[in-house]
Amino acid sequence: MRAQTVGIEECTGRILSTPVFRSGGKKLMAKGHMLRAEDVRVLQMEGMQRLWVAELEENEVHEDEAVCGIAGEMACGSYEIQIAPGGRANLIATADCCVLVDDDLLRQVNCTSGLVIATALNFSFAMAGQRIATVKSAPFAVSRKDFEQSLTMLRERGAIMQARPLQPAPVGVVYSDPSNRDRARSMFEPIVRQKLEKLGVRSHIGVPSLETDDNVSRGIQHLTEAGAGVILIASTTAPAGPDDAVGRAMAMAGCPIERYLAPVEPGHLLLLGYKDEIPVVSAPGCFRSLRPNVVDLLLPPMMSQYRISGWEVASLGHGGLLAP
Repeated sequence: MRAQTVGIEECTGRILSTPVFRSGGKKLMAKGHMLRAEDVRVLQMEGMQRLWVAELEENEVHEDEAVCGIAGEMACGSYEIQIAPGGRANLIATADCCVLVDDDLLRQVNCTSGLVIATALNFSFAMAGQRIATVKSAPFAVSRKDFEQSLTMLRERGAIMQARPLQPAPVGVVYSDPSNRDRARSMFEPIVRQKLEKLGVRSHIGVPSLETDDNVSRGIQHLTEAGAGVILIASTTAPAGPDDAVGRAMAMAGCPIERYLAPVEPGHLLLLGYKDEIPVVSAPGCFRSLRPNVVDLLLPPMMSQYRISGWEVASLGHGGLLAP
């Protein structure tokens, strides 16, 4: 594509290679705009006689068509596409959601010439109306070969990104302490409430419990029967692993451990298991303050009913140092 100056009457179907401003300095049309007959009439009324324009070649795709095509294939879930000037397509969340990102596929598409994609962080929470990704093209046009290569990759491999809406099922919390069943609740409930409110959750089901195998197990079972979609265990102790009271209680409740230890600080003593596909999380020390920790990382995907694997927890190490 080569830019040149042409008379205003020859501009229809060509691309503005520089922005056009009114005499008062206000921008009239952005660089990259494909000129239509009605645009040309407006420019003539503004007194324009010649413009810098470019013309698409057969092997090129206009920037707007390219970013729209990629944006339409790269994601699924609750989002909409908004076109912005300059070869840009923004993906906007249409509901409170968790953003899931396939890092490997994103990297492969971003290695293709002419188009790049930026997304929100994997597992991050996004409110309705928030931008969660942007597709940007090289100026004016991209190679049709590169564009079709990226489209084929997305159609064969699936979405780079999911915008999974948060589900209405309540969050349940077992508050446990070895000697006083109400102590953990009085210590941790204000923190739990504020963490959940950041995700739009105004209430939760709390169960105080003595920290014994039987009592914590019964607490998990009670929350399951009450319809909890996520279960947290907020303990005043710091168990050494699955063989301590909380881990044994999870096993007793029919909740095998999916993952012990997370490469996240604070939160490395994580226990993650599933009770009938309901995630159950113990994270000692993570309910004592509002500072970000492993619970904040895992709550959005868990609340969107996404099943987090042990492998994905292991992948949290890059960026897992939350408290420098």
